[in-house]
Amino acid sequence: MDFSMMGDARVVDLSLMLSERLPGTWPGSMRFAHHNWNWFAEAETPVGKTRSSAPYQTNFIVIDEHCGTHFDAPTHFIPPPGSGLPVASELGNESGEKVPPKDLMGNAVVVDVSFLSEGGEPGISPFITPDHIKDFEREHGDLKPGEVVLLRTGWDRHYVEGEAGERYMHGPLVTGASQGWPAPSPEMAVYLDEKGIKTLGIDAPSIGAAHDGVPVHQEGLGRGMRYIELLTNLDELPIRGAFFIFLPIKVARSSGGPGRAVAFMPE
Repeated sequence: MDFSMMGDARVVDLSLMLSERLPGTWPGSMRFAHHNWNWFAEAETPVGKTRSSAPYQTNFIVIDEHCGTHFDAPTHFIPPPGSGLPVASELGNESGEKVPPKDLMGNAVVVDVSFLSEGGEPGISPFITPDHIKDFEREHGDLKPGEVVLLRTGWDRHYVEGEAGERYMHGPLVTGASQGWPAPSPEMAVYLDEKGIKTLGIDAPSIGAAHDGVPVHQEGLGRGMRYIELLTNLDELPIRGAFFIFLPIKVARSSGGPGRAVAFMPE
């Protein structure tokens, strides 16, 4: 492999920006927070003066493991053996730091399902089914084992500040005022697994449906699949031809975690 080619490739950032003003936190979870701890000099803040211990800046963050662009390790939905809980298996011991980085990268296949993002029922996610994938394969060729399937829903257009950003998660999940994002059905996860697809990504808040998100998580993660959620800019990638990489932060005993997703594309 000629790694020098990567230096000449175009790098597409597929990660969402994290901000307290943006809707990247799952409703009901610990909200994202980013605050200053030390500045270059004593300064006024909304809560009074801060004291600088040295001429440098550092900030601290509070973040849920599934905030912003992140991945799900099996233990996010699969309990460990011996717990006595439904769907428990050895995969329940595979926490985030144990997932090999190689499992979170590969040749990308972008499946456009954005036609499902309009005209649906409030609070309900239209399912992406095996038939949608089979239609894609008839036009663009069969999925190959080891490819990374990226579902382009176009839902990332709702990831904005203010009232308009409520369509991203709050409307479908909390008030039920707007349609849910397109999401894979459990049967689709089974179909991909049987095709040899280990890694599945989506440019929406979750692989799970807004109205019933548990089954597809249990089905896919229970088979050892890896899910990457809250991606963006998938419309900048070709159907095939890009190489996808997601690198999460490495936290002991995590259920997944945030990170940076990028794709390399030949110029």
